[in-house]
Amino acid sequence: MSEIKERPILFSGPMVLAILEGRKTVTRRTLANQMSAGWHLHPEHQLGTITSGNSKKSRFGAIIRREISEGSGKFEHHVIPCPYGEAGDRLWVRETWGVVSHTWNERGDMVDWVPDRPATAIRELHFGRGYYSGHVIYAADGGHEWAGDDDGGGESRSAWHPSIHMPRAACRILLEITAVRIERLQDITDEQAIAEGCFFTDYGRVCGHGGSGWKEVGDCPAPEQHHPQRNGWMWDKTTSHEQCLTAARWAFGNLWESVNGPESWDANPWVWVVEFKRVTP
Repeated sequence: MSEIKERPILFSGPMVLAILEGRKTVTRRTLANQMSAGWHLHPEHQLGTITSGNSKKSRFGAIIRREISEGSGKFEHHVIPCPYGEAGDRLWVRETWGVVSHTWNERGDMVDWVPDRPATAIRELHFGRGYYSGHVIYAADGGHEWAGDDDGGGESRSAWHPSIHMPRAACRILLEITAVRIERLQDITDEQAIAEGCFFTDYGRVCGHGGSGWKEVGDCPAPEQHHPQRNGWMWDKTTSHEQCLTAARWAFGNLWESVNGPESWDANPWVWVVEFKRVTP
């Protein structure tokens, strides 16, 4: 039996929570090398492994081709390797993390920290120039402050480590790839946007009509047109009703641009679509 391949993958805090809550089962990632002019996906075998003398032999990915000369009917083939693997491979999630080893009791004595939030016990975890023991905690679950110095004094400070630096031993989420495909970004459907972690929210459905404080819109006798707030789709906690959108795929477009920058949705790049299920680490 062949060994299961594992690769790291980064997720933001909101997407980590979506995975933990079972709301996210797919991710889209831009192809590092977009197809240049003349190259197209193979019409019959869009994904696979080239096993010829190709320099990327045995690499699973998108099979593309271009006609050697117009009208010749002869094609040159190439494969764009998928950096995330194929069905059956696994992805271990890197997220923003930190280590808590101890705290101080009411008398000022240093004592072992007892987790009061999701945590992973570690012992002599090698990181940077040292070794850590205690518990790994995760920024997606909320903030945490460390004492300013080893004696418990000084101003509190944050000691979160960037997700890119998370070692495998600190990982709490392991995913198994169930399917891989390639498509244009804007081909995403509302159903797929929901699988990406977008959700429906009724944020803002309150009003202050009558001067007696805020109340639910449904309890207000004023006509609907007097309530500009709306239900809608979002991918993270909303701070304004204007962030609620009419379709899940538009919410995903906002999510995409929050990660990839302005106008990245309009660019409509080719993307890897990686579907997954969560498995025990």
